[in-house]
Amino acid sequence: MERVSHFINGFMIDASERVADIFNPSTGAVTRHVGLASQDTVKLAIDAASAAFPAWRNTPPAKRAQVMFRFKGLLEANEERIAQLISEEHGKTLEDAAGELKRGIENVEYACSAPEILKGEYNRNVGPNIDAWSDFQPIGVVAGITPFNFPAMVPLWMFPLAIVCGNTFILKPSERDPSSTTLIAKLLHEAGLPKGVLNVVHGDKQAVDALIDAPEVRALSFVGSTPIAEYIYTEGTKRGKRVQALGGAKNHAVIMPDADLDNAANALMGAAYGSCGERCMAISVAVCVGDQVADALITKLRPLIDTLKVGPGTQNGLDMGPLVTKAHLNKVVGYIEQGVAAGAELVVDGRGIEIPGHPNGFFVGACLFDHVKVEHSIYTDEIFGPVLCVVRVSDLSEAMKLINDHEYGNGTCIFTRDGESARRFCDEIEVGMVGVNVPLPVPVAYHSFGGWKRSLFGDLHAYGPDGVRFYTKRKAITQRWPKAKVQEVSQFAFPSN
Repeated sequence: MERVSHFINGFMIDASERVADIFNPSTGAVTRHVGLASQDTVKLAIDAASAAFPAWRNTPPAKRAQVMFRFKGLLEANEERIAQLISEEHGKTLEDAAGELKRGIENVEYACSAPEILKGEYNRNVGPNIDAWSDFQPIGVVAGITPFNFPAMVPLWMFPLAIVCGNTFILKPSERDPSSTTLIAKLLHEAGLPKGVLNVVHGDKQAVDALIDAPEVRALSFVGSTPIAEYIYTEGTKRGKRVQALGGAKNHAVIMPDADLDNAANALMGAAYGSCGERCMAISVAVCVGDQVADALITKLRPLIDTLKVGPGTQNGLDMGPLVTKAHLNKVVGYIEQGVAAGAELVVDGRGIEIPGHPNGFFVGACLFDHVKVEHSIYTDEIFGPVLCVVRVSDLSEAMKLINDHEYGNGTCIFTRDGESARRFCDEIEVGMVGVNVPLPVPVAYHSFGGWKRSLFGDLHAYGPDGVRFYTKRKAITQRWPKAKVQEVSQFAFPSN
């Protein structure tokens, strides 16, 4: 059976180590194995990145950008192949996988502007014959730990920008669906990246801890669940590393009485059930202002849910595929059972869905709950599955308090035609990414992605301008050339201009 190997110093390394199964979620069958890195294997990657750093940091930004231009072309040329691998191991539909890759390529395009984004700032004559400037310099060896739900896009949030900033990179992708990530790394080397600048190690907590412990690794980027984000942030910063750790979410959509309900319902379908709900920006709570709005929304959602096409992700023309693993399927079903037991009304029950020819796939259909209360676990917790909860409130103030009181603050949106309500919502909501009639307000590559509260640990968001700041250190230089043969006197007062 095929084994997914580590990619270190430009070579595939199939070390004799522990292995994990990779499943096809549509069939439930093991299709590949992946080696789980030991501390020694992680050290090989660190050594390769450390050795490559001096030459790479001194490579002109324009030449780094040229590698990214070629990389972008290779990603586009291999879109179908990458999407197929994502769908085979994650379960998301081919169309969704292709969309994920396209959003990742946007970050490669942003990285192609390295000569512009790395320009320093210069001032002449800040004092008598004194010039000052700032310079953006790379950190060194940096690492990224990425989740299963976006095996192409999230790594592309990290390493292209880190690399064009002059760093070398070690990527630890999810061991659940590593094949597409490994292929993407190989394509970057095909584009002309020197050996050792990007390395990929597969593994579990042992590999993560090795990266945290290594003094050579100067910064860590992470996307995943909040408990692990907090662990990596705490342990990484304790060791003096720069850390950005993006955690969980519970994203609310506020439906106002003046909203276009047909468009809102259609938007919620994709935002709640796309990728089987396995998105950190998925809308999992619809906050309806008034019972009339809630009743009307549910009336519109029910027939739309009935039309959802669910099946193996590798088939074209589907809306939803399976969940990623059997364990995650059981977790999602467990939350549905908790919601029923707590007294929420299960309007649409997706449990027990049967997909012809795929009896062992990890499938659950779309679920819709009404009359959900804030104390219910289906409201408080991130389910990460196709479960949409309807919460009823009396006005916008109550809706906003509900959102602001939640521990997560990743994304949110409001559906309204009233500019005053929208402006107030954008100003006062305590969430990092906000949409107005936009259900998935994922920022474009030249902005930055990140939530508030327990959805982000660290001061800087991912990619975009914040990504440049995260992967560089600012150095301020003040320079003066005294006139020759002019005797100067000592100055004891603090200098000023």
